[in-house]
Amino acid sequence: QVQLVESGGGLVQAGGSLRLSCAASTTMYSIDDMGWYRQAPGKQRELVAVITRGGTTAYADSVKGRFTISRDNAKNTLTLQMNSLKPEDTSVYYCNARYFGNHYWGQGTQVTVSS
Repeated sequence: QVQLVESGGGLVQAGGSLRLSCAASTTMYSIDDMGWYRQAPGKQRELVAVITRGGTTAYADSVKGRFTISRDNAKNTLTLQMNSLKPEDTSVYYCNARYFGNHYWGQGTQVTVSS
């Protein structure tokens, strides 16, 4: 199993930046894809960004050019750098890891962007 713990959420004004981190309980060298998802009240959870073990990334159209996903396997940390934040980015953000065919989730961290 993998335990994931997110941190770095908070309240920020539109146009500002936040950096989310996700700490994994096992070595990330053995974790396949990792990603960030978000879920706003009354909406379905959606993919924000994903990164493979080899470092290939993909982003939702809504965050391309503003968000950057990265992983440091030596430090067992997944990061999401969020710039030029918009009110519509307000959500709970979840870290996800695919490990030996199973998906694991963190508890989520709230990001609120005020206009």
